[in-house]
Amino acid sequence: MPPFQQHSRILANQPLTADVFRLTVHAPEIAAAAAPGQFVMVQVSGSLDPLLRRPFSIHSRGADGSISLLFKVVGRGTALLAKARPGDALDLLGPFGRGFDLSAAEKPICLIGGGMGIAPLLFLAQELPGRKYALLGARNHDELAPLAKAFAELGCAVQLATDDGSLGHHGFIPDLLDEVLPDVSRVCTCGPSPMMRGVASISRQAGKACQVSVETHMACGMGACLGCVMPGADGRQVHVCTDGPVFNAEELAWQL
Repeated sequence: MPPFQQHSRILANQPLTADVFRLTVHAPEIAAAAAPGQFVMVQVSGSLDPLLRRPFSIHSRGADGSISLLFKVVGRGTALLAKARPGDALDLLGPFGRGFDLSAAEKPICLIGGGMGIAPLLFLAQELPGRKYALLGARNHDELAPLAKAFAELGCAVQLATDDGSLGHHGFIPDLLDEVLPDVSRVCTCGPSPMMRGVASISRQAGKACQVSVETHMACGMGACLGCVMPGADGRQVHVCTDGPVFNAEELAWQL
């Protein structure tokens, strides 16, 4: 299905911390077509400055035709987006990319998110009917607590880790994986590459399938600009925007 272009109305732009926001827009066509793991390309201002759209994973989907995007202010584009207010218009293209495999979704699945990599996993948790674990990590309590609550409300068994020990396990989120692996059929993860590499390695050693959602810079979202290519395990270059952003872990060279 081709992507839609929607001039969407902002319903809410909620600050979760000083620099992390949850933006909700009314985009019924995109919402109806979206699958967990897909993303949208957002024009962050009403002018051509900045020129390029920004990619954002779909964080959640509402029954009212809305979608939510989770983002952190890291540059000029996201700083402009943080200033958006309810009622403002926002131009979106999407959904793009390959999402998570939802086959055998009734079997127990472990979701592992680190930092802003938590974003696409909430939409996945919404769509999974079976038992699910959510292992979530971030820098500190303030960054992690609001997100953890949303997963718990979807029935996930949630375990947390923070870099500073202010919430949950003091350390890295893969440290908690061994405890739940015997009870799950597969693992789905998104976050920093070193974290996902560790999760993929642990999953492989345990004989569990692992899907990874890759975060990278994108300029077009449609495979034309070559800005998001990365090496695949078979030696070819893969486009994160069209071949992914969700891959089976063994498809990517960084996992080896």
